[in-house]
Amino acid sequence: MKLSWIRPSLVTIAALMAACAASAAPGASELRFCIGAQPKTFNPLLVDDDASETVRYLTGGVLVRLDRNSQKLLPELATSWTINRDGSAITFVLRENVRFSDGTSFSADDVAYTMQKLMDPNLHSPTGDAFRSREGTVSTKVVGKSRITVTFPGPIVGLDRLFDQVAIMSATSPKKEMAVLGPYYVSENKAGAYLLLDRNPNYWKHDPGGRQLPYIDRVRLDVQQNRDIEALRMSRGEIDFINSLNAESFEALKSKAPQDVLDAGVGLDSEQMWFNQVPASPLPDYKKAWFTSNSFRRAISSSIRRDDLVRVVFKGHAQPAVSFISPANKFWFNQKLQPHAFDSQAALRALNADGFQMQNGTLHDRAGHPVEFSLITNAGNKDRERMAAMIQQDLAAIGIRLNVVTLDFPSLIERITRTFNYEACLLGLVNDDLDPNTQMNIWLSSAENHQWNPGQKTPATPWEAEIDRLMREQASTLDAKKRKQDVDRVQEIVWEQQPFIYLVNKNALSAVSPNLHNVHPAVLRPQIYWNIDQLTLGNEVATAH
Repeated sequence: MKLSWIRPSLVTIAALMAACAASAAPGASELRFCIGAQPKTFNPLLVDDDASETVRYLTGGVLVRLDRNSQKLLPELATSWTINRDGSAITFVLRENVRFSDGTSFSADDVAYTMQKLMDPNLHSPTGDAFRSREGTVSTKVVGKSRITVTFPGPIVGLDRLFDQVAIMSATSPKKEMAVLGPYYVSENKAGAYLLLDRNPNYWKHDPGGRQLPYIDRVRLDVQQNRDIEALRMSRGEIDFINSLNAESFEALKSKAPQDVLDAGVGLDSEQMWFNQVPASPLPDYKKAWFTSNSFRRAISSSIRRDDLVRVVFKGHAQPAVSFISPANKFWFNQKLQPHAFDSQAALRALNADGFQMQNGTLHDRAGHPVEFSLITNAGNKDRERMAAMIQQDLAAIGIRLNVVTLDFPSLIERITRTFNYEACLLGLVNDDLDPNTQMNIWLSSAENHQWNPGQKTPATPWEAEIDRLMREQASTLDAKKRKQDVDRVQEIVWEQQPFIYLVNKNALSAVSPNLHNVHPAVLRPQIYWNIDQLTLGNEVATAH
């Protein structure tokens, strides 16, 4: 699960469009699409944002790959694998004669090195959190160059699926994480502008006709915070797809080329807000008291008109959210839960019971402080800016002043992950898999992506301790019924405590150029380019798979 910008002037837009118009080398095929921010990292083990995940997916070689359509696991760098009876160890047999992009040989030593780094407690790898069902160390046993066994402190359900997220790093290459085993490697990075990914000359895959994959020579990722420009470029044929469209752009593109857009129904991702509950944050104590109060959070949640967000902001292409699991995830979604109903009078009664009082149209706490706080979100994301404006109006109705602050994405990430100099935040979170194990990096209180109070040495509250216990238990049992019960209970606790105030689940909206072929859109990310090495452009025809 990962974290999924100021509107430029017309002169700036024109300049940006001109800069983006540079073409690839003559004769080379180039796939173009946009990412919303500069990637935070090129280290595949530290990825926790959408842009970095895009680069990891395009460049990282994995032992197994989850087919985003069939949901089946396919062999990649591992030709086969076996899991022991209790699910605590997995043995991989690796492909031979595989090389990294820089020519370095691939072997079991690289897998051992990657696992050592992944599970290093000092690295705080978000990917590694999914493997931490129990406390203890992870061991590896290498047998020759092509066989390795990885043993964990306890059982991990769905152990093999988790390796879809683990890009193997070289233990010996001087290029470190820039030596990759995936279809592309980063050849140029102009920070804040674009990245170029060139075809990996050592990529191991070939099509049935013997042709080396990928078919497309180069991928250009333009850093584009402004979704209007992205949609404009799509309409002009300057980019080949938009993986996740906002509703306004979807409707605009649909009116011009309905065959190029797709609404796949409610998706897996969520939009939510949360309050900063970090004890060491620079906030005044009285605001910390508000934000750590469950009744305060629930009152805020009950004051938000989610149906209006769906209707106005998303033009019907969304539905009110309930929990961290979307209704699209039919097995894991807790059907007993309903979205928090709008009831501003009930919210006021709860606030009054907690010592808050209305005075001349303004809500005050028991010490007389007027209730006012700021909500940060990423500038240029019109959906979030509009949601924030509507929430501002909803809270004004109960005497709360909300100040909306839009920040460029790097500045926002700096505040919510390092300085903790913020009061509330509105963002979305991206789900990469249906299995809740992939959300361990959010729900464990020790996790760095436990957004409202990350990296806790011990759980700050009893309910967070209970979530820790339940998430670890569900991750270490092979009993599907027990797992479902545990995950249902976690959803209930989150619904009761509202550490995240869930707003909407957006529909999966996308656009694809007719120039891009062999596209098989999926609900799971990356929806459009999950089979990147098999995509073709223009008149090129791929060998049938």
